[in-house]
Amino acid sequence: MDFKLNDVMIKGLKISFVIIVTLILWLLPSESFGIEGLTIIQQRMISIFVFAALMWILEGVSAWVTSVLIIVVMLFTVSDSAIVQLIDPSFFPADQLVENAKTGAMQPVGLISYKSIIACFADPTVMLFMGGFVLALVASKSGVDVSLARIMLKPFGTNSKTVLLGFILVTAIFSMFVSNTATAAMMLTFLAPVLKNMPESERGRIGLALAIPIGCNVGGIATPIGTPPNGIAIGGLKEIGVDIGFAEWMMVMFPLMLVILLISWFILLNVYKFSSDKIEFKIEGGAKKGWETTAIYIIMAMTIALWMLEKIVCINSYVVALFPVGAFCALGIVTSQDLKQIDWAVLWMVAGGFALGVGMKDSGLAKALVESIPFNTWNVMLVLVGSGIICWFLSTFISNSASAALMVPILSAVAKGMTEQLAPYGGVTTLIIGLALSASFAMALPISTPPNAIAYSTGLVKTSQMAKIGVLIGVISLVLGYTMLIFIGKTGVLG
Repeated sequence: MDFKLNDVMIKGLKISFVIIVTLILWLLPSESFGIEGLTIIQQRMISIFVFAALMWILEGVSAWVTSVLIIVVMLFTVSDSAIVQLIDPSFFPADQLVENAKTGAMQPVGLISYKSIIACFADPTVMLFMGGFVLALVASKSGVDVSLARIMLKPFGTNSKTVLLGFILVTAIFSMFVSNTATAAMMLTFLAPVLKNMPESERGRIGLALAIPIGCNVGGIATPIGTPPNGIAIGGLKEIGVDIGFAEWMMVMFPLMLVILLISWFILLNVYKFSSDKIEFKIEGGAKKGWETTAIYIIMAMTIALWMLEKIVCINSYVVALFPVGAFCALGIVTSQDLKQIDWAVLWMVAGGFALGVGMKDSGLAKALVESIPFNTWNVMLVLVGSGIICWFLSTFISNSASAALMVPILSAVAKGMTEQLAPYGGVTTLIIGLALSASFAMALPISTPPNAIAYSTGLVKTSQMAKIGVLIGVISLVLGYTMLIFIGKTGVLG
C-alpha cells in the first residue's frame, strides 16, 4: 500500500521543523554563535528571526500569520512586559542586567518596549498602505476603475502592437495606486474576451497574457504605495533617519518604470509576434452616475495632488493617506462592510517586518552583528548587488513582501558597518531601495506573485514561457535599477 503525504501532513512537518530549529537556536550556549558579548535577549531575537525566515520560505502557515506570530512571540519573550519567568533577573548573568530607570529594579539588558512592538501595527507606512487600499476599494466599488481603464486604453486603438503597449502601460499605471492582484484581475477581465476570440495559432496571445503580470510587477515600483516592498524599504530607512517623500520616490522610479516597460514591450513583441495587425475588444461597465462618483474623483485627485506636492504643502504622505479614509467614511461612501474588504493580511505582513527591525535594533542585536562582522573588509559591490540578487532569488519562490521584510532589517544593520564604503554609491538608501526593487522584479514563476498566478490561470502561458520572459526582464530590470540607483547616489535625490 502506497503512503502519500497530504497537504496537512506536509504543513505539519514544515511547522515542526521550524519549531525544532528555533528551539535549538534558543537553547544553544550563546558562545556557539560566535558573536562577542551576545546577550540572552539578543539570542532570542536571532531565534525569532530564523523562525520568521523559515516560516516565510517554507510557508508552513500564511505569510501574514507568521508576521502576527513574530509580534506576539516578541511581546511575550523579549519585551519589558514579557512573561515574568522569562525575564527574571536571577536567570541572567550580572553583566546582562541593568537598573530600570522608573522602578529602580534590575532587568535584562536589551528588553524591547512593548509599546514599540505593538506600534508596528499602526506604523505610518502601514497607514500609507491603508489609504491606498481604500482608494482602490472605492474605485472598484463605484466602477471608476473601469471608466479610467476605458479612457486610458482608447488612445492605443486596435493595432496589435499598440494594444499590447496599452495593456502594459495602463496595467502599470493602475498598479502604482491599486493592489497588483486587483489590477491583474481587472485587466484580465477586459482582456479575456479578446484572448478567447483570437485563434490558437496566434502567438501574440501569450504576449498579451504576460503583459498583465509584467505591468503589475514593474508598475508597482513607481510609487511608495505601489507594492509592500516599497513601504517596507521606506519604513526601514525612516528607522535610521532617512525620510523619502512620495514625490521624491516617483521622480526617480517613474522614469525607471517607463524604461523597463518599453523594453518589456519590445521583448514581448519579438518573442511572441502577432500574426494579425488588428485587435478589437470591448470594456463593459463603467462608473456609476451620481454625486458619490463626483466626490470620489475629487477626493482621489486631491489625495494624489497632496502626495505629489508633499514638500510644498508640508503635509507628509503618511498623514495624507488617511485623508481619503476619513473623507469617504464621513460621506458614507465607505461603510463598515467595505472596510472588511481591505487586505488586512498585507498590512499585518508589513507590520511583522517592522517588528523584526525594531527587535534587532532595540535589543542591540543589529549593533552586535555589525561589530562582529568585518564589513569594512568586504567588497562593497558584493554587498550592494549580492544582497539584491539574493532578495530577487528569494522573491521568486516566496512572497515579495516576506523577502523584503526578511532582508531590510538585517541589511540596515549591515549598512551601519559600511557607511564609508557605501557613501560613493548612495549610501544606505541605495542598499535598501535596491532590495525593494529586487523583490518587485522577481516574476519568473506562477508562484512568484499573484499577477503571475492570474496570468497562468488563463491556460495560455506555460511555466517555461513565463520563466523565460520573467528571468530575462528581471535581470535587465536589476541591471537598470542598480545602475540608476548608483548613478543618482551622489546627487542625494533619494534621502
